[in-house]
Formats: sequence, C-alpha cells, structure tokens
Amino acid sequence: MIYETAAEWMSAPQKSVLLFGMSGLGKTRTSSLLREKGWFHYSVDYRIGTRYMGEAIADNFKREAMKVPLLRDLLLSDSVCISSNITFDNLSPLSTYLGKPGDPAKGGLPIEEYRHRQAQHREAEIAALLDTPRFIDRARELYGYKNFVCDTSGSICEVVNPDYPVDPVLSVLSRHVLLVWIEGSEDHTAELVRRFDRAPKPMYYRPEFLLDAWNTYLAESGRMPGAVDPDAFVRWTYARALAHRQPRYASMAANWGMKVSADDMARVHTPEDFNALIADGLTRRAEAAA
Repeated sequence: MIYETAAEWMSAPQKSVLLFGMSGLGKTRTSSLLREKGWFHYSVDYRIGTRYMGEAIADNFKREAMKVPLLRDLLLSDSVCISSNITFDNLSPLSTYLGKPGDPAKGGLPIEEYRHRQAQHREAEIAALLDTPRFIDRARELYGYKNFVCDTSGSICEVVNPDYPVDPVLSVLSRHVLLVWIEGSEDHTAELVRRFDRAPKPMYYRPEFLLDAWNTYLAESGRMPGAVDPDAFVRWTYARALAHRQPRYASMAANWGMKVSADDMARVHTPEDFNALIADGLTRRAEAAA
C-alpha cells in the first residue's frame, strides 16, 4: 500500500484514496464532501457513462426517438440533438442503458442484448479504473489539486480478481491510491435490500454469476425468457449479488487495502474527520497483522 501507517497517511502532503463497497454505503456522499473541501473527485461511474459508454447511451436514446415520426424527421435532418445529461449525482442514463432482462412489454431486454451490454460495461469499468493514475496527474498538474478521491462503482469487485497477486487492475491502482472498503453490517445489507425492493435498478454482474442466476430463475419461476418480469428478476437476484460480492470486497481489503465501517464513515463531516478515520483504520490493520 502507498500508505502503510497512520503516520505516513497523516504526514503525506498529497493524499490519494479509492473508496469501494456496495452502492448506498457512502462512497459518493464522502467523495462529494471532500470535493467541496478542495479534493479532486474522480467518479468511475461518470467516466464510464461519458467517455466509454456515452456514444452507446446516446445511440440508444436516438434509436427510441427514431420510432417517433416527428423526431425521426428532425434527427435525419440534423434539426435536433439528443445526448445524455449524466452527472455525478444522476447516473440514470447509464442505468437505463444497462437495463434489465425479460419481457420487452415491461421494458425488458432480450437476454442476448442484455449480456452484450453487460460486457460493454465490464470493458468500460476496467478502462475507467485504469484511467485513475492519469486523472491523479491531471488533478495535480493541470488544476493544482493536492488530494484525490476515486469514487468507484459498486461492481469493482466483479471486474478484478482480488486473490490474484498480480491482478492487472488492482496492481495499477494499489501503486497510486489507498484502497478503502466501506464495510456494511447485516443491518445495512437488510436496508439496501429493502431500498432495492422499492426501486429495483440495473446493475452489473460477473458473466458466470449472471448465467447461473438467469438459468436458476427460469427453472424456479417456470417462465420463458421473453416472459420474465424484469423487476422481479433483478429483485430476486439482488440479495444473491450482495452475498456474492461481500467476500470479494473483503479480499480486496485484506490483500490490497484496508477497511472502515459504514457507520464510522457516516459520521465523517470534514476532511479532518476523514483523515482521522483512515489513520485509525491503518493503525487497526497494522495491529491485526502484528
């Protein structure tokens, strides 16, 4: 790790950190708080939705617009422009493009198209993560920022192998940022499941996990692929995805970084709070290894 001790972290004139964990546990809240206090905030999801999948997202909007005669004529004559207005706080264009598999009448995608978009997201997420060192340099050399926070997608653990000592993505990241897992409790997990049940959202899955989940759901529900309720499938899959990701996050923290609790991160209100929390986590990690 680039900071092995609390003293190294606290004395570093330029701090670089990467936050990872399930969506909803404070990565973006903390990153936004730090941004407001002079840190450079690099959002992996924003980078995915603009640099790497922006064209596919806009083309999807245009594809739908072309079904409307008035909009079709305007698009063909270059009279209107359709684009994505994705922001750090509103990633809906990316989520909408990723979609959910199932019945087209309920907004679902054919499973083949869904898997294609999942593969696009995987490639985009890896590329966006590997852009981190360049954005650290840009933040410091171009804009004069000293401190840098990388706000990752909840699916980071799905595109790396945390148990592989020379994982190509984690090897690069660990040389430039301190990887910090925001670990949720069982109560947090239960709340995330309740929240997701109220408003199910698209998410990325490892290909083998998705294939197994899809086949199991079809067998248990007795549905044909084109008759699957998209929301029902992603609700059914979500808790399984959380359980699948938890040990992967834990391995990332154990092998490549450190962890803090979501409750402790929720009590962070200033950069000083954040620095103290990271220092404490480094101390606890060192004590556990002694």
